[in-house]
Amino acid sequence: MTLRFDLPEENLAGILAKAFRNRSFLAGFVITALVAAVALLSYVWTPDDVTKLVIADKTLGPSPANWFGTDHFGRDILSMIMVGARNSIAVALVAVGIGMGIGVPLGAFAAVRGGLIDEALMRLNDLVFAFPALLSAIMITAIFGPGAINAIIAIGIFNIPVFARVARAGALAIWPREFILAARAAGKGKMLITLEHVLPNIVTLLLVQGTIQFALGILAEAGLSYVGLGTQPPMPSWGRMLFDAQTRMVVAPWMAIFPGMAIVITVLGLNLLGDGIADILDPRSRRQR
Repeated sequence: MTLRFDLPEENLAGILAKAFRNRSFLAGFVITALVAAVALLSYVWTPDDVTKLVIADKTLGPSPANWFGTDHFGRDILSMIMVGARNSIAVALVAVGIGMGIGVPLGAFAAVRGGLIDEALMRLNDLVFAFPALLSAIMITAIFGPGAINAIIAIGIFNIPVFARVARAGALAIWPREFILAARAAGKGKMLITLEHVLPNIVTLLLVQGTIQFALGILAEAGLSYVGLGTQPPMPSWGRMLFDAQTRMVVAPWMAIFPGMAIVITVLGLNLLGDGIADILDPRSRRQR
């Protein structure tokens, strides 16, 4: 099976060299790698137990003992941010996987079949797209109750039409290409052409969109946790930490500052990473970093 990629005509070393010259990619990669490292580290070590309540130490400011201070229950905020990172990443990663795993085949199939099937699938996408992740989560929670699993389902459902649209648009742009016509002249069926030629040529689009949706997934998880529909206590969540801090901004502003910074930095890193990947892998890009 021969796969044809619509990527820059460079070897791996050339692509890596281009990546390390791209400031957006470098900044995004470093930030994302650090956040991922912190999340992985939280599985084996945190400065303190995030489930331990020490009321006598509540709302203590940043200090050598508690770098980011403590919350209203005396829990170490740095430890909570570390554990919250892995929860946010896990929810967003699985949700993006659901959206990509269902949306890409739907979009590619719609591009192959066209006509009434294409129209029906796209209108169904529009219907799903009309319900934001938060509204979907409220409906799912009303039936099954709040929790991280339901947040994953809600965000995943919201991602399906996004990836379906991207895959369909990318596939429609590939189908008129000469090498597709050559494959059809060689007797290959549409599904085989889609697998061998179309999908590999839209990997760049899907990869960039994946980083964008990953960042949006982290924001959505924080938003759902903020309103009590995402990760449930005693497991920390960045959104829940912001909710707990909103009435204590005067006496303990660090309760909001540090989890808020964690969200901003993570989303910024993913957006920079996606922008850099687009610059590196898109041969039509003319932006100089």
